[in-house]
Amino acid sequence: MDSKDREIFSNLSIFPPVFVRLDGRAFHRLSRALELKKPFDPAFHTAMRSVCRYLLTESGLTPTFAYTFSDEISLYFSTLPFSGRVEKLDSVTAAVAASALTIELGCREPLAFDARTIPATGEFAIEYLIWRQNEAWRNHINAYCQTALVEEGMSAREAAATLRGMQSDAMHEMMFERGVNLAATPAWQRRGTLLYREECVKEGHNPLTGETVEAKRTCIREPEEVPLFSTDEGAALVRSLTGA
Repeated sequence: MDSKDREIFSNLSIFPPVFVRLDGRAFHRLSRALELKKPFDPAFHTAMRSVCRYLLTESGLTPTFAYTFSDEISLYFSTLPFSGRVEKLDSVTAAVAASALTIELGCREPLAFDARTIPATGEFAIEYLIWRQNEAWRNHINAYCQTALVEEGMSAREAAATLRGMQSDAMHEMMFERGVNLAATPAWQRRGTLLYREECVKEGHNPLTGETVEAKRTCIREPEEVPLFSTDEGAALVRSLTGA
């Protein structure tokens, strides 16, 4: 058998639309190395948003939008590079994201993302984003509670054991007793961040005529507060982006 014939997955292809989800690999170690603030580090989130912008505008991959929270990025593709070859799509997207984040953080420690491709036909984009936004909320609650217990003297292992199986209402009440209303924390911590391309009009200067002219450009929108995708408003926003 020819060596090339053993590359049995290299031509595995998929049709759009799809999500590609990137997850940080062993980022708890990176967090310690960079001494990131807990429960959430605004500078790290700013870096993740910058990575999303790069993926949307400069990577050559042309996803339609990105949704990010914690160390996770979901990219929606209505058209696919590499003729939809899954190995290529996953490996290049993960590599570009890791390289961009390394630069953003000025990191001397190696970092990596894993990637997976998820078919997203029909209304699945809304279902998927509801799922990931619910995970963002759970991650947000757990991060605050874990940090509070560790600051009170528990080890990370003991804190995790204490929280295991605890209902979200009980965790919410636990933090409220400590003076933190989890429903009033920054929106990016609770709901994640959505970034998408949008056509906008910008004023420019025509050097030949001296006139002020308007030109259409592609801009990146980043709403300060992402709606709940489970609401009519959130679902309508997703449909407007996916064309579903």
